Amino acid sequence: MSELHTVNKSPFEKSSLESCLGHAQEGSAVLLLEDGVYGAAKGAAAVEAKMKAATGIKLYVLGPDFKARGLSADRLIDGVEMVDYAGFVDLAAEHDKVVAWV
Repeated sequence: MSELHTVNKSPFEKSSLESCLGHAQEGSAVLLLEDGVYGAAKGAAAVEAKMKAATGIKLYVLGPDFKARGLSADRLIDGVEMVDYAGFVDLAAEHDKVVAWV
């Protein structure tokens, strides 16, 4: 069963992203939205290393939320794909289950 995991909390405030990455199984997807998008920005070495270590998991960031926080596409960690709202809906439809990490 494939799962879409959503994380909306900053990795600098909560451990939601770390917990999510620790529980997500191969074939799952992780979508960062709201303040969770900070986890997809280059610059925080510890967070970036955990994101890159997530093998077998597809990583996404909600583009409008990323941009709303003043982040540009060149700040996106390699391997993370930016999606729009329609892409979010597509991801939810593609997976059997959606798990929200708060």
